[in-house]
Amino acid sequence: MKKTINLILLIMGLALAGCAAQTVANESSTPYVDISPEELSLMMAERRDSFVLVNTHIPYEGDIPDTDLSIPYNEISAYLDQLPADKDAEIVLYCRSDNMSRDAAETLAELGYTNLKNLDGGFNAWRDAGFPFEIEP
Repeated sequence: MKKTINLILLIMGLALAGCAAQTVANESSTPYVDISPEELSLMMAERRDSFVLVNTHIPYEGDIPDTDLSIPYNEISAYLDQLPADKDAEIVLYCRSDNMSRDAAETLAELGYTNLKNLDGGFNAWRDAGFPFEIEP
């Protein structure tokens, strides 16, 4: 009887360990990379022409200077004709806080885009870091 209980406990422990490992693997495999405002600023200074910068926030509340596109996060799949045809092209997404841009990045990843970046903290973090922000009148 004691051997049976030990065997059951061992099997349960292994099953729980497998579930925990799977959860960690899923959490670390986001389809995009978060970047800080400082990283985005450096990218813009050093290689601005190498990526597409997309504001996904709705309603529109302004742009980081030199933003290429404003596309509503929940309609991004309808605007694929404005995004690079090359699904390996680098695309940097942002919104106000980064909730909408994360959704947009996940949608684009599901559509096959592979080189996605998300501005961690959105344009709020960008402005808080002292970088310029444009608001159209």
